[in-house]
Amino acid sequence: MIIVLDTSVLSLVFRRPRRVETQAVEARRLAELIQADEHLCIPGICMQELLSGVATETQFTRLLRLIDPFSLLLASREIHLAAARIHAACRRAGVAASGPDCLIAATAIDAGGQLFTTDKDFARMQRHCGLVLFEL
Repeated sequence: MIIVLDTSVLSLVFRRPRRVETQAVEARRLAELIQADEHLCIPGICMQELLSGVATETQFTRLLRLIDPFSLLLASREIHLAAARIHAACRRAGVAASGPDCLIAATAIDAGGQLFTTDKDFARMQRHCGLVLFEL
């Protein structure tokens, strides 16, 4: 199984202060997936979003070191075209979807993966594009 990690999960796990007693269920589940050596991937746009939010070069380097072991999924021309189709399908259905979210969805679909996210927008998009969401 391929699990594609969304920015929302990466940010929750790697950018937020950690307290064991209040650690989110998503963070615990990601730790379990890492321990089980599951195939975890990050779309290039998610890596960019995650790293764009840091304040210092030290934080950037630390965060990059943490996510470096995950496979990186880069968007091809076909994936960008699929993202545009997803955006159009969602718009026709009255579902608001951002360009980056459509690219993340298209990347996950192309990889044959399940998207691990906390972003509820993907659940609304799902029925219009064939996206499979990772169930906790």
